[in-house]
Amino acid sequence: MSGADFFDVVEINSYSHGHDRIDRNQARADFAAIQTALRQAGVAIHQTPSPPDCQDAIFTANWGLVRGDTAVLSSLPPQRQAETPYAEAALRSLGKRIIKPPYRFSGQGDALPIGNTLFVGSHYRTDPRMHQFLADQLGYDVISLEAVPERNAAGQPVINQLTGWPDSFFYDLDLAISILTPNLIAWYPGAWTEESAAKIRATPFQKIEVTRQEAVEEFACNLVSSGHTVIMSAQAPKLAAAITAHGLNVIPVDVRELSKGGGFIRCTTLTLDNY
Repeated sequence: MSGADFFDVVEINSYSHGHDRIDRNQARADFAAIQTALRQAGVAIHQTPSPPDCQDAIFTANWGLVRGDTAVLSSLPPQRQAETPYAEAALRSLGKRIIKPPYRFSGQGDALPIGNTLFVGSHYRTDPRMHQFLADQLGYDVISLEAVPERNAAGQPVINQLTGWPDSFFYDLDLAISILTPNLIAWYPGAWTEESAAKIRATPFQKIEVTRQEAVEEFACNLVSSGHTVIMSAQAPKLAAAITAHGLNVIPVDVRELSKGGGFIRCTTLTLDNY
């Protein structure tokens, strides 16, 4: 985890449009609440200093994907590339072998492992050619997924004016799917193309369906699970009830400011060891 010292909003995703300037003190409070909940759940945190003048560096999930002693670095949008040397230095300090990506890649924000399976997003922040690269370098069985594109009034796909990349409201897949245990996921079916939704349904994992309201308005899918305890939005009671019905503990966190930058609980953490 990094920190909220330089957190600000630059409109590089659909969530950041139209927000007034953020309250950085509240952003720090959000971040502290997430860390408190993680520690309460028994999660060990490696704290790295906030990279100066990097407004999105609080979202360390986008720094790479780690498996064992290997880390595949991300390839971030132009507005975030100043974070890359800090991400690499932080991971090297932990003894990780660094692999640099040949294509656009949004790190763990767009690549979620469950056992030996890896869900990976396509087109918006991650080039589809990264999927085979991740399979080859990290040994995962990759399931390629694509969220529905954002469309303009004429029904045409939207290209993000700052990044120059295609856009989706679910630009990283951790906004629409969650790993809860090695056998249980939560997902919002409406986020996915028909083909991708069919792929998710066909997996052997147990599934909790998240409502549109909780997924879109409350960042319900953007959570962290220890495998026993889930740290998640305090404003998603339906998903919380479904998770507890599966025998897991829930720690709700009231996050207010971070969502203005298009990130939430999952986004602030880069997993170093998977259960």
